[in-house]
Amino acid sequence: MMELGTLTTAEHFIMRNARLLDRHRYAYHFLGGPAEPIRQVLDAYRNPDGGYGNALDPDLRGHRSQPVAVEAALRILDELGPIPRPIALDACRYLTGVTLDDGGVPPVTRSVRVSDAAPWWRERTDFGARLAPTAAIAGLLHKHHVCHPWRDRATAFCWKRIGSLHWTDPVEAFAVCTFLAHAADRERAAAELARLRPMIRAVTQLTPDTEGRAHTPLDIVTSPDGTAGALFSSAEIDRDLDALQARQESDGGWGHPGESWCATADSDWRGLVTVQRLVTLRAFGCLTEGTAIYPRTA
Repeated sequence: MMELGTLTTAEHFIMRNARLLDRHRYAYHFLGGPAEPIRQVLDAYRNPDGGYGNALDPDLRGHRSQPVAVEAALRILDELGPIPRPIALDACRYLTGVTLDDGGVPPVTRSVRVSDAAPWWRERTDFGARLAPTAAIAGLLHKHHVCHPWRDRATAFCWKRIGSLHWTDPVEAFAVCTFLAHAADRERAAAELARLRPMIRAVTQLTPDTEGRAHTPLDIVTSPDGTAGALFSSAEIDRDLDALQARQESDGGWGHPGESWCATADSDWRGLVTVQRLVTLRAFGCLTEGTAIYPRTA
C-alpha cells in the first residue's frame, strides 16, 4: 500500500474509480491537462432544454434536467475560466422554464418523482424555491458577467430571501456565500455576510471530527478568499485543513459525506469529492510542488 497523504495515492484512486469527467478534472488541475476534454465530457450531461441531468449529480440518475445539476455544471465550468456564454444562456433558458413566481428555483422539479434518484429526492414533496441552488447559480452568473433576465429575477429573490434568514444550513450557506462573493452590490453583500456569520458558524463543526459527517469550514469556503476570512479564523481553517488531510482513506480517495443508497452513486461521489478535496488543499497551500500533501505547520 502506498503511503497515505500523497497526491500519487489520490491519483491511483481516481484512475481506478472516478468518472471520466473527474479523471479529466484531475488531469487539468494536477497534470497540466487541457480544459477542452472536461467541456466535451460535461456536454454529454447536457439536455436539449439547456439544463443538465444524466447523473451529473450522482444522486440524480435520471435523464431529466434538474436545477442542482445546473449548479454542478456551472461550478465545474467555473474551475476552467470564463463560462462559455452560449452554455450559460442555454442554462438560463432552462431555468426560466422552471422558475417559480417568486423568482427562485427549487433544487429539483416534480419530474424527479418519476425518475431514478436517491430516496430523499424521489420522495420529495416540497418543490418550493430555495436559496440552494438559486443563490449559487445567480452568484456564478454574476461572477462571469452573464446578463440575462433570469439572473436579474433570481438576484431579487436572493436578496429578499437572504434578508429574511434567521437560520440556515450548510448547503444553503454554501450557496449564499457564492452569491454574496459575486453579487454586484458589494456593500450590501458585506453587510449580509457579517449578519449571517453567527448563523453559519452555528451550523458548522468548528472542531473537526475526522470520523463524523458534519459540515466543516472547508465545506463552506473552498479557497482563501475574503469570504473565508470573514467567517472563520485562520486557526479554525488550519485545524480543518489538518483534519481534511487525515480523512484521506487508505485507497487514496476521500469518502462521500452523504447518505449511501446506490453503489454507483457512492463511487461517483468519491471521485468527485476526491478531486475537490485536492483542489481545496492546493488553494490553501497544502500541496507541494511535487506530489506530497504535507501537513500544515504552526
